[in-house]
Formats: sequence, structure tokens, C-alpha cells
Amino acid sequence: MKKFYEPGAIESRWYKVWESAGDFRPQGKGRPYCIMLPPPNVTGTLHMGHAFQDTVMDCLVRYHRMCGRRVLWQAGTDHAGIATQMVVERQIEAQGHSRKVLGREKFVEKVWEWKHQSGRTITQQLRRLGASLDWTRECFTLDESLSASVTKAFLSLYDKGLIYRGKRLVNWDPVLKTAVSDLEVLTREEDGHLWHIRYPLQNGGAVTVATTRPETMLGDTAVAVHPEDTRYRKFVGQTVELPLTGRHIPVIADSYVDPEFGSGCVKITPAHDFNDYEVGQRHGLELINVMHPDASLNNNAPAPYRGLDRYRARKKIIADLERGGLLEKVEKRKIMIPRGDRSGEVVEPLLTDQWFVRVETLAQKARAAVTRKRIRFVPQNWEKTYFEWMNNIQDWCISRQLWWGHRIPAWYDGKGNCYVGESEAQVRERYRLSDEIQLEQDEDVLDTWFSSALWPFSTLGWPQRSADLKDFYPGNVLVTGFDIIFVWVARMIMLGLEFMDEVPFRDVYVHGLVLDMEGRKMSKSKGNVIDPIDLIDGISLDRLLEKRVSSLMQAHQAKSVRDKTRQQFPEGIPAYGTDALRFTFTAMASGNRDIRFDLRRIEGYRNFCNKLWNAARYVMMNCKDTASAETRESSLPADVWMRERSSRLIEETAHCFDEYRFDLIAGALYEFVWHDYCDWYLEFSKIILQSPHLSETQKQAHRGYLIRTVETVLRLLHPIIPFITEELWHQIKPLSGRQEHTIQQRPYPHPGTVRHPVSSEDKKAAEEITWLRELVTAVRSKRSEMDLPPDGLVNLYLKAADAEVKEQDDKARFARHEDAIRRLARIDNIVWTDEAEKQGTVVVIGGRLKACIVPQFKPSFPEKEPHRLDLQIVKLNGKLQILEKRLADANFIAKAPQEVVAKHKKQAHQLKIELENLETQRRRQSETLP
Repeated sequence: MKKFYEPGAIESRWYKVWESAGDFRPQGKGRPYCIMLPPPNVTGTLHMGHAFQDTVMDCLVRYHRMCGRRVLWQAGTDHAGIATQMVVERQIEAQGHSRKVLGREKFVEKVWEWKHQSGRTITQQLRRLGASLDWTRECFTLDESLSASVTKAFLSLYDKGLIYRGKRLVNWDPVLKTAVSDLEVLTREEDGHLWHIRYPLQNGGAVTVATTRPETMLGDTAVAVHPEDTRYRKFVGQTVELPLTGRHIPVIADSYVDPEFGSGCVKITPAHDFNDYEVGQRHGLELINVMHPDASLNNNAPAPYRGLDRYRARKKIIADLERGGLLEKVEKRKIMIPRGDRSGEVVEPLLTDQWFVRVETLAQKARAAVTRKRIRFVPQNWEKTYFEWMNNIQDWCISRQLWWGHRIPAWYDGKGNCYVGESEAQVRERYRLSDEIQLEQDEDVLDTWFSSALWPFSTLGWPQRSADLKDFYPGNVLVTGFDIIFVWVARMIMLGLEFMDEVPFRDVYVHGLVLDMEGRKMSKSKGNVIDPIDLIDGISLDRLLEKRVSSLMQAHQAKSVRDKTRQQFPEGIPAYGTDALRFTFTAMASGNRDIRFDLRRIEGYRNFCNKLWNAARYVMMNCKDTASAETRESSLPADVWMRERSSRLIEETAHCFDEYRFDLIAGALYEFVWHDYCDWYLEFSKIILQSPHLSETQKQAHRGYLIRTVETVLRLLHPIIPFITEELWHQIKPLSGRQEHTIQQRPYPHPGTVRHPVSSEDKKAAEEITWLRELVTAVRSKRSEMDLPPDGLVNLYLKAADAEVKEQDDKARFARHEDAIRRLARIDNIVWTDEAEKQGTVVVIGGRLKACIVPQFKPSFPEKEPHRLDLQIVKLNGKLQILEKRLADANFIAKAPQEVVAKHKKQAHQLKIELENLETQRRRQSETLP
């Protein structure tokens, strides 16, 4: 076994062993357990959100695998329509070509070539993270079988009248020239203007409307006021002249209007605003689209503005309004601007022909599934978010104006009639169309979220009723971020119930967003992204600066980003290894909405891995000739205490896994290994193995328990830190007598599988070790307060704390643990005396013993002793004043439980005794010092 922990060498080796051995496939005859990987974009690379989410999922699947479940973690990637098409288009344009010149068929071939050559980056990075996915079943949303599932689902919904084609308002990206989903629109506050424009009334006068988009006024079909706004009630029913157009439009009343916004009058443009569209539907207003797909103005706009880009048209409209005396004023203000997350361009609400899913019928079942607890959200508060969206759901636009994706299975004849089917041949047969009728397939493809909504069952062979579908649907849990509850989680529930008549998963574990150390969202445009692979392998400062600055969208940010990066990472990022990163993510998985990633935590967990390595080395060095299977059970108090602590830890871990409290699991394991196991148990072990008072049989039994305990610890930790635990388990394996080829085949420690249940006698023995720890900790703490060197011996003067305590019991305990007390607390003489207080400052241990620690040597700086004692007196006086104030409060005495009041009184009494002793010692110091 190597002396030092080197994560790089371990991690690169073990993953290959696991994958080649087929350890990630469903095995055995246990109950099925299934998690579907949210399919990352085939264009993607591993970011902190992926790494966090995939660590949580891997913890779950490794845990359930070790619990004997037949586990499937379904692997796969999404074809990512817009993102992938953009990547390949840019490559083609760099070669001097264009998508349209190539044509659809050749372009799609190019995309497939790119996918086979470069589309596996993120799957390789998932392996680096230790993600134990079943790669033999890896799926791609454009695979032939999954494509057949998509077509089947489309046809089924269409035949039921739940899919239709119509002209409706959608988010439109004028650069990509396609509809985009809400998730693909980033809305943020930017500098803008509010223009106040006069609309002349037909009967004289004018009303003033305020708008942030003057170019859309050319498509206005009404002016609206609030029904209860007395300022404008008399104008309702009249008409106004729409400036620059010559058209007359009505003044209507609608509660949508905010009387406090602008003048209280708003323009209604149903074809260019989602809220206005709803108003238009309520009042039967005309829909006038004034824009082309590239956001230039079309022939519905007056002649002077036709063909102009929207922003050039805006300038001309403002100038013409000002010239006509119709521009009242212009205000600068912050406004919310929607931009396409891929193009960065301002998205327009645009009236276009699209395919839609009629969702209300589907949504009713999906709402009921959560209401009736067929699906549980963890944390539960996310149910409210789910219901808020489901109760206000709109029909789902599922068409995209792209070439890469599932092409919509619809054909048109020369008259515009639409026919839907699996293929042109099936369409002709289905609708009895002759060969003379020319058919053209719809140019659009389906929204990526449509195929992703089928993921829980399309990956298992649907529409065929496969064995996998029977075993692994529904899945056990979906692990996802809160930002896609709407666009993905809800849609999987709707389509799962529609096609499988069953929910797609039982639990939805919703995690937060990983932020940087300052609480900001990680973004390339901010230059604050941390690459999880850089945390694993390390990266130099120069390379880190290069990566961050090259991703900036605005050059002026470069200096600020460089300065901040140098401040945060003056020497770059060291290699922490995968296990340390995974432990950090697990400890952060608390269910909070925001998760700040602090590098100090990953450094701490890297130290934890190193401590675990050294602990295992200690066991190997001291037990190399011992086989735990051949030794009898140890009855030594330290081993009994460790068994009792292990049993409690196992119960806590199992409970926390059931409740998805990964942070509590990580915290409990950390505390147990670092403090109980390493800081105390291994120290007890050194004393046991060197004790002249114990037999070799007792020591062998202890060695056997050392082996079993470290093997248990490694199994408990494996789901979180799989690489180091696998390596150490193989080192321990010859001593533990195990035959399995991987730790994953060993059972996870569970309350029902504890080898030796803890008896009442065990608990008494464990209590003694707890008493011993309290004693040693108290002595160490007091030594620290007295600034005594850690290796200097002290004398310990003791007496019972009060008359009711049987001093003989404690004397017997001291006798049983004398070696440990002397060694761990660095004590020379232990003296029982009724005059312990006279020796100096007294500390009360466990409420039972008064103890005085006296060094065997003079302090190095005796002149500092009075100052130290003064500080202690001030500190204890402060505590005593707080207690006395509380005890003097009649309300507290009346309302607090009696045991709390009694406890406070006892603490106050003990503080008074300690203060009296300190003050006595302080007087003595004054008398002896010059």
C-alpha cells in the first residue's frame, strides 16, 4: 500500500475495471430500482450543475446497488436541436458554405458526422466523475427506436385531437428564425426607454399611451383602460386614430390594465405581446402581424416602414411622431428584455403557424397524480411551484423551424390540405390518396422537449411492451433542477400518464442552483465559471485566465475578471481529485434553492480522503497477519463503543437516504470517520496494542474488529467517494476474507444487517468510553486555556462534584482506563483529594467530577498568568450574568419547563464555584509575582 494518497492514479484505473466488468448493469434478482439520467445535450460539456446532479444520482444508484436492488441508471444524450444545428452551421460557414446551399439532406448528414466525431465529450466526462451509468444501454434521442416512439406519440395525440396546427403567438428568435421555448429565453433587466405617445380621439382630444416597443404600435388594434379608472371611463366605446396608419381602433375596458403604469392607458397589440393576445381573445380583436421572421417590418405596416429592421423602423417612427406633435415625452428606465439563450438576440412575440399540444386534458391527470400523492416532491415546497404552472398552463408549441431533429410526420398537397402518418406511403394508404397527388412533408421538426418528455419509457422499448418496460417503469426517482419543473418534469408526467397510464417516477428530488463563492450564477459572460474537470485535475493560473477571458462576450470585462481570478486563485487550482469533489457536492445537497460552491470545502474533503487513507494504512500495518473472520468478537470497551457508534451511524444513514438528505449523510460520515474513528478509536487502538495488561488473544480480537470496522466504514462511504473506497477495500480484502471482485458487490451496512446487535452491556461499556472522552477533552481544553505545551505532563487532582456521586465508581473507571487517561491527556499523577480546589482552577467534568490540572513545571511566561486568569474571570462572569438575568425573569420561570430551570440553576451554581476558584488563584498569583 502506497504511503501517500494519489487520487489521479486510482481514479483512472478503477473506472475502466468497473465498466469492462459490467458492474453497472442491472444484476441479481432483487427488486428493480431505476433512475433516468436527464439527457445532457450532445453538444454539451460537464458543468457544475451537471456534476452536482450526477453525483447525487450516482450516490443513490450505488447505495441501492449495494442494498441488493437490480439497478438501472439509464444513460443517454439529447440531440439538442438548436444548439447542435448552430455548432454545425458555424463549421460549414467557416468553410465558405451555408446550410441552404448544402440542402437539408446533406446538412443532416454533416450533423451526424459531427455527432459521431465530437458528440461524446460529456459522456467521457461523466466517466471521470465516477457516474456508474449502464453504458451498454446508452440512448440518443434520434436513435431509430426512439424516433419511432416519437412518431407513435405524435400520431396518437393527433388522432385524439390533442395535437393541432394553428396560428398563435410564440417566442420567436429572429436570428435563428425559429420558435423557442420559455427555457430558451433569458429575461434580464437592461437600460431602456418608455415612450409616451398621444392617440387622437375621434371626438376631439387625445389619450396618451406608454410603450417600450414603439415599432409594434403599427399593429395596434385597441387602446385599453381599467374598468374602474374614473379618468377614462367616459372614453370606453369611443375610437382613436392610430398614429401614422390612418386606422381607427376602439377604446376598451379590461382589468389587465395597471392604472399606475404610465398614463393608465395601454396600447393593445395582440400579434406582438402575450398579454395583449389574451386581451385580444377576450374582446375579439383583430390580429395584425407587422413583422417578417427576421424582425423587419412587412407589408401590414405603412409603406414608409416596410422592409426596415425593427430598430431602424423604431427610430423613424419616433422621428415621425415627434414631427407630428404626437410624442409627449420619453423616459429612461430599466426594462426586462427577453433574449435567446443561443443567439443573444432580443426575442419577439410573433404570430406564426405552429403545431401545438392541447394540454388541459393531460394537465388534469398530471395535477391529480401529485394531489393524490402518486408522486412526491422532495423538498415538498416544490409542489407549490408545480401547481402554479399546471393551473395556468397554456397549449404547448411543439414545432421548431430547424432541420436537425424529429421531422414532423405531416404532409401537404397543393391545396394546403394536411395529412398525418408515419411515412408518405402510410399517409397515401391511410387517406386513400392517389400517386398523382403531389405531397410535401412539413419542413419543421419537433421541439426537443417533446422527445425528452417520452424519455422514461421510450428508452425502455415503448411502444413495445418489453421486459425492461415492465421492470423499470415507473422509475423510482427523478433528480432535477427546479428550473425545468415546467418544461420537462410536468410534461413527462403528462405523457407518462397518457401513454403508460402510470406516473413516470415516484419521487422528484429537486436540487438547487450551484452558484460561485459570492452567490452569483456561474456564467461564461461573467467569467466566473468553474470547470469540474479543472477541480479534479487542477489547472494553472495562466490556463484558467485564458479560459475565463476567452469566453467573455464583452472585452471591457477582461481586466476585472483577471483581477478577481488572480485574487481567488493566486496559484491556480490544485488537483483535488474526483472523490473530494463528490464529497463536497454531497455535503451541499441540502434542498436549498441556492448552493454556494466554496473551494475551502473541497480542500477540507481532500484532507478527509487523506485521513481515511492514513487510517486504512494504520489498520494494514497493525493487522497484516490477522484475518478478521478467524478472530472472536472483541469485548474491549473501545471496540464495544465503536460497535455502538457504528450501529447508530448505520441507522442514521439509512434514514437519510430514504429522505434524500445527502448533506446529513455526508455530515454524519465525516464526523464519525474524522472524530470518532480516527481521533479517538485509532488512538485507543494504539494504547490497546501496546498495553502490557492485555493478552495476545484480546489484542487479536481487537485487530479483527479493526479490520471489520474499516471495511464497514469503506462500504458506508462508497456511494459518495467510490474510487478511494474501492482502492482501500482491495487493500483490506485479503484480511477481511472477502471474495467479491468489487466493493459494490458487498452489502451496504443496514440496521437489519448489523453483525452483532448492541446489548445493554455493550451500551454500558460504550458509556464508559463516552465518559473517558469527556474527561480527556476537558483536560485538553483546560491545558489549552492555560497555554501549556501539548507534550508537557500535568498532575490531576480530583474529587466528587457533590455528595450524591459515588466517588468509588469513578475511581474504578480511572483504574480500568488508567493507561488511556495518562497517554491521551498527558497526565503523570492522579490524586484523589477532598481539597482539589486548593490546587488551582477547577473544571467540572460531566457534572460528576471536580478536576484541577496542575503543570509539573513553571509556566514559560509566568507574567502572563494573571492576564489569562483575568480573561477567564471576565468570560465566566458574562455567562453567569446571562443565567442570573434569565433566572430573575418571572415570565421565564413561569413558562420554561422545570428541568430547564433546574439546569440553569445548576449551571449558575457551578459557575460561581469556578469563579471563586479562579479569583482565589488570581490572588495567589498576585502574591507570588513581583
